[in-house]
Amino acid sequence: MDRRKERRLNLELPVRIWGMDKMARPFAEIVRVRNVSNRGAVLVGVRSKVQAGEVLDVQLGASRAQFRIVWMSLSGEAGIQALAFEPPILGIGLPKVFDMVGTGQA
Repeated sequence: MDRRKERRLNLELPVRIWGMDKMARPFAEIVRVRNVSNRGAVLVGVRSKVQAGEVLDVQLGASRAQFRIVWMSLSGEAGIQALAFEPPILGIGLPKVFDMVGTGQA
């Protein structure tokens, strides 16, 4: 059983991320985001040395928000969750029908 509070859409989009790595050095890079919901996603292709608990800035098009890294894999994937006060930038522009994918209610 899935413990997620929101439905996820399995797509890939390019996003820009930046922040401070675990050596306190600033970084910026373009990665892909997949498995998207309004409040979280999985980043793919992260090369910077970041760790769970750190905060990243994420930009999709002209929209940006801060996300906390929830988990990080050795293969360069990172699970991220939007900070509570941030707008839901990852769900912007997704038709309402995508909220219902997998429920039979679309």
